[in-house]
Amino acid sequence: MRTRLIVPSLLVVVALALGACSGGGGAPSSAKDTSPIKIGALCDLTGATADVGVPYCQAERDYVEFINGQGGIKGRQINLIAEDYEYKVPRAEELYNRYVNQDKVVAIMAWGTGDSEALRPKVTQDKIPFLSASYAEPLIADVNATPYNFMIGATYSDQGKILLKYFKDNWKESRAPRVQFVVHDSPFGRSPIEDSKAYGKTIGVEFGEDVIMPGGAPDLAPQMLPLKSNEPDLLIFNNVAAPTAVGAKGARTAGLKSTLGTVNWGIGETTLKVGGEAADGMLGAGAFAFLDEDKPGHKEIKDFNERKSVNWKTLPVNYVQGWVTMKVMLEGVNRVDGAITGENLKKALETLKDYDTGGVTAPITFSEKSHKGNVSTKVYKSDAKDNRWVAVSEYIKAQ
Repeated sequence: MRTRLIVPSLLVVVALALGACSGGGGAPSSAKDTSPIKIGALCDLTGATADVGVPYCQAERDYVEFINGQGGIKGRQINLIAEDYEYKVPRAEELYNRYVNQDKVVAIMAWGTGDSEALRPKVTQDKIPFLSASYAEPLIADVNATPYNFMIGATYSDQGKILLKYFKDNWKESRAPRVQFVVHDSPFGRSPIEDSKAYGKTIGVEFGEDVIMPGGAPDLAPQMLPLKSNEPDLLIFNNVAAPTAVGAKGARTAGLKSTLGTVNWGIGETTLKVGGEAADGMLGAGAFAFLDEDKPGHKEIKDFNERKSVNWKTLPVNYVQGWVTMKVMLEGVNRVDGAITGENLKKALETLKDYDTGGVTAPITFSEKSHKGNVSTKVYKSDAKDNRWVAVSEYIKAQ
């Protein structure tokens, strides 16, 4: 009887000893983490900027599918949780709280200026790397104030400066060129004005009063007519593609012969499709190469879409932006040393130095001192007849 009592006791001791040497559920403590890596995305699919937001968000999803098809990162799949926030700040805040507190994401792919600015304190507090499609200067101007905000596109301010520099360098008259901004009535629209004007005045550019574009207006000729009395030499639109095209039509209907210009979200195929001849000859500061430029970094985009029977020639430059932005974020994830947490991902992103996107952008660099990944863009000129934008400069660095 004693033997029968001793043997079970020994088995219990052995079992307890084995349990002490293993992790939860009996798995070895050295077992590799194979759980999905969760990343949140704020997408505008139905709001005021959906014309560029839809292809951008689709590209984010597609790049994740592309990487997961190659086995993911560190043997783990990427779980992108992407929802429409309708370009509304309260909705963005609601989704952010859910992504961070319930879904436990390690990073967020963000979108607009207003929501990105509103979320800055939470992003810092929660230590969540936040890679925004808003290129507003304040988001990354002081890395100590916004240590978890990152940006790969040149800021709207830098793009405005580059466009002004290009225009002034090619100005042929002895008098100073006159410039006016025509902008979306939002933090996004107004973002480049102050910095661009401050720079422009140092190079001999004069500025007229800003024109605010009413949301959803089908005709902007009434807003353009007052400019006839002192016609500007350059009108710079800061809006998304379709409204920029409406603005171009309004300027031409009002009889303005001004050179038209735009930055980032106004430069694209949609501007030409909607604007037609009115948008012909428009100048644009663009940080991302169009697919018809056939850069090495475009190959993976083209190959992926061909495998899915999608005609890549129909994809706008905003799709390229979304693809490359997600690519940079996941390059950071791949470089994480240790557990994939917000803090470790921030450190990993800060190791990117002259990161080569295959010519789709200027090389991207982050550091502990700066999260402004890119300060250069090319200047493009639109060809409405061929429905394309043609680079008329090499990369120009913001002053």
